[in-house]
Amino acid sequence: MTTEQSATAPVQPGEILAGKYRVDRVLGQGGMGVVVAATHTHLGQRVALKFLLPELARRHDVVARFDREARAAVRIQSEHVVRVLDTGVLENGAPFMVMEFLEGDDLQQLVRARGRLEITDAVEYLLQACECLAEAHMAGIVHRDIKPANLFLTRRADGSPLVKVLDFGISKANLLSGEGPSSAPLTQTAALMGSPKYMSPEQLKSARDVDARTDIWALGIVLHELLTGEAAFIATTMAELCMSILGQPPPSLRSRRTDAPAGLEAVILRCLEKEPARRYANVAELAVALAEFAPRARVSAERVLRILQAKGHATQVSLPPAAQPRAAAPPPGTPAAPGAPAFQATVPQAPLHSAAPPHGPGPGGVSYPPPGHGPPAVAGAYAGPPGYAAPIPPAYAPHSPPVHHGPHYHPGPQPYAAHGPPAPRAGSIHPSTIILIALISFIVLGVGSCSLCVCLGAAAGSG
Repeated sequence: MTTEQSATAPVQPGEILAGKYRVDRVLGQGGMGVVVAATHTHLGQRVALKFLLPELARRHDVVARFDREARAAVRIQSEHVVRVLDTGVLENGAPFMVMEFLEGDDLQQLVRARGRLEITDAVEYLLQACECLAEAHMAGIVHRDIKPANLFLTRRADGSPLVKVLDFGISKANLLSGEGPSSAPLTQTAALMGSPKYMSPEQLKSARDVDARTDIWALGIVLHELLTGEAAFIATTMAELCMSILGQPPPSLRSRRTDAPAGLEAVILRCLEKEPARRYANVAELAVALAEFAPRARVSAERVLRILQAKGHATQVSLPPAAQPRAAAPPPGTPAAPGAPAFQATVPQAPLHSAAPPHGPGPGGVSYPPPGHGPPAVAGAYAGPPGYAAPIPPAYAPHSPPVHHGPHYHPGPQPYAAHGPPAPRAGSIHPSTIILIALISFIVLGVGSCSLCVCLGAAAGSG
């Protein structure tokens, strides 16, 4: 903590506030207040305390703005808004606010340190901010000060990025939302509220006459800055800046970042239309348009859409189906999950035979029919040469011991009906032929010759 910060802070390290918060150190100081780190003395919880500067704590309009910030934050349940845990007033009359302690950097600091962001990262951060603004807009709250310094990047417990929207202090709330008369001083003032670089044309003209579309303008300016590392409208004086925002065409994203998709540039240009009616009508339309540029943040776009549709808004808006990745072939031998469709892959089938067998006489006197004249093919039938029956594996042959192929393979003897009788081997003689030879020998040559022929026939048949 610097000497200057210590002097301007309304509290000093070591002080106990509200009987339970011990001040640790100053975290930062802005134009209106100071934020310090503190610890809950009983719970040991780290918190952040925000105070108004002493000279501003005496102004009723500023105190009302400070109070508005706390009440606006607690009305939004999104994880993307900083949590307000408590409020109070110091003995000197200065109000303070107790908020959750955040570790990280705001997006302004991030861009200064790293330069322009990756496209998917920038779009994801903006979509998370849209989640918060979706709830705020449905509650009748317009932030009016969206800028990189008010988007804080921290981490969830699993390490994934989490953007928190800060500072609803100058938000505009609908008087019909039940906030009461205390909102009147802020909505009726003509003072310039907000950061001019991020303000819409209508907000520059009148901060009172704005709606949710002024936040959409600011989101477009922020996204341009995250992607290019520089402000959208660049000027050296306030008057020049206001003239550029009011009268100059919005800058081209791709002229400053050539790898940006043309579709993303079109989204930003629509956010920066001078006439609010020509912008996206709500953050749901913007989120749907951005979803394709950050697929991993699609869930944020879905939440934004559901938030608005639950209130009867954006009912005609829908997200296109997400692109489905192509399934990879399972490893060979992987069993299919119950109920899951079988994986089908197109695999070229090699022919069972390199060439068709010649027709005409074959070995053993067997004749092959000409191609195309064999029996019709049957699904699952043996695809061997015509005229042959399917060979019977030894495991299926009758009276043969089973062949063990593994612990879960239990084939048993199969009847011939499933495979047909065994085919004769090429070069063998059928038993009926042997009988015929014996009979002819008996008649022509006599009994002695018949016995010799039978022996020769039997020997030939067994070979």
